[in-house]
Amino acid sequence: MEHSEFLFFPTLFHQQRESVLPAAQARFDEIAQHFPKSNILRLEYWAQVIEHHCLEDFEAVKRLAGQHIWREELLAERFEWGREHGIFAIAMRVLRLPMAIELPMIPEYGGCKSWIEIAHPVMPAGSSPVLDDEAFAQRLERFRAAICSVRLGG
Repeated sequence: MEHSEFLFFPTLFHQQRESVLPAAQARFDEIAQHFPKSNILRLEYWAQVIEHHCLEDFEAVKRLAGQHIWREELLAERFEWGREHGIFAIAMRVLRLPMAIELPMIPEYGGCKSWIEIAHPVMPAGSSPVLDDEAFAQRLERFRAAICSVRLGG
């Protein structure tokens, strides 16, 4: 991974209701009413990458079912995109900033981009993990077990 820490840039593409599983659709409906206006960028979360793996077999992707919110059709589309088939599975620790930061949405942030440099410095000091240590450790172990199962062919 190029960066081991990053802010979550909210974007409607990655939140589109039809791209996620039914349980996540209900959550989407709940939070959609609180999205900021389109001219506002609200930053609330950031992540630390704990580990990452490139999955080059779609069966390996399927073994992570229940650990993400994405529909299998979307994952298959992403897996097949580009010359080399594959997709990254990333275990990350998500943290909430002490206060949401609202910035103007500028044209440079628009379009289809994987990485954006924010013009305003954001200090994550005082952030709190979304999951407590025990819950995170359990999820990380489940992730690792699925990845290990992939590597062992089980």
